Amino acid sequence: MNSDVEIAGDPLAIPHLMPPAPAHPSTVAGFAGLARAIAADRAGWTRLVRYDATTRWYHRLRTGPGYEVWLLSWVPGQGSGPHDHGPSSGVLTVLQGELTEIAETSGGVRQRLAEGAQRVFAPGYAHEIVNDSLAPAVSLHVYSPGLTEMPMHRRASRPAVRTPAVRNVTAG
Repeated sequence: MNSDVEIAGDPLAIPHLMPPAPAHPSTVAGFAGLARAIAADRAGWTRLVRYDATTRWYHRLRTGPGYEVWLLSWVPGQGSGPHDHGPSSGVLTVLQGELTEIAETSGGVRQRLAEGAQRVFAPGYAHEIVNDSLAPAVSLHVYSPGLTEMPMHRRASRPAVRTPAVRNVTAG
């Protein structure tokens, strides 16, 4: 028997067909929808953004039962360092500019995430996010459960491979 995903495709890839995000989501699709709804409200988040040349700026934007939402800014050259999110799942959405993700599971392949791109990841997913563009960037991060740890990883010494820009990515 075919699954719904096999028949209809990835529901996260067709946001215009998804129902509105609930006030307090509890599924991956709900968290991705919440991130898209916040992204669409540019007036609601742009006034909050600050840029700091010495460290990444971040602001907890919202909390709900079993989740939290963070707004981060990245000036050129800033990065997270290789890390995972402990027991938390997450949705990363690029709100403005462009970021690069280096996933440990991909052997260090660098994937550009353009404005509007989304990444969904499970607990233990290890990656690094960097702004290697020449312009500032802003991202939104939804964690469930709320982020309680962010273990740092050693940077692997392998050559970096660059891939084309990704828009509206929804698989992690």
